[in-house]
Amino acid sequence: MKMRLDRWLATLGACSRSDGKAWIRGGKVAVNGRIIRDSALSFDTEKDALTLDGKAVDGRVMRHVMMYKPGGVLTAARDPKQPTVMDLLPEVYRRIGCMPVGRLDKDTTGILIFTCDGEMNHRLLSPGRHVDKTYRALVEGKLGSETVEAFAAGMDLGDFTAQGAKLVILRAGEESSLAEVTISEGKFHQVKRMFAATGHEVTELHRRSFGPLELDPALQEGDWRELTADEVRLLRDAAGFSE
Repeated sequence: MKMRLDRWLATLGACSRSDGKAWIRGGKVAVNGRIIRDSALSFDTEKDALTLDGKAVDGRVMRHVMMYKPGGVLTAARDPKQPTVMDLLPEVYRRIGCMPVGRLDKDTTGILIFTCDGEMNHRLLSPGRHVDKTYRALVEGKLGSETVEAFAAGMDLGDFTAQGAKLVILRAGEESSLAEVTISEGKFHQVKRMFAATGHEVTELHRRSFGPLELDPALQEGDWRELTADEVRLLRDAAGFSE
């Protein structure tokens, strides 16, 4: 991505745009080892090496992140009263517009993807893309074949009709059951509402995978890491960029 040098510095949060111009004029900024004194020059933020006062700066403004979302945290850019997933990332990610792809409920844990690519974000959430998400759910009551069939057939939830979903029962007990659910949509409280419609309240919900990506087992709740190049490629394929 090409960007003016003063805007590049401001976007990264290194300084204000006016300070950036002053720093550039003062010879404090170098790109690819060369001092740059013209703030209007544009550079490739993903390829060109940025140095400020002799120190290397990570200049990338296109980043993609996997987080193990913990419970009790909102999936939102910011909230005046409650912690959000953005609070778990360094401030630079907010500044460069690295936002969550979709939402997880406050009490839901699991994989959450962030990207600076607005078009990819939109495509991954598009109903026409049918990007699968797999959840592990602990529910009240005993699950049986009738629930599996109800999920597979899809169901009218009042404000929308949920498409068919794959339900795999991992453990069925008289008081509680454990199951995995794969949906291709992502409506508000969809998994919880589908279980509720079949007479089972969800007591714990964890998202294990999003599209082609599974939650990294090395991550603990609240941890995050940037996606690898291969993972970004898989997401772009799921978003239809290769079509």
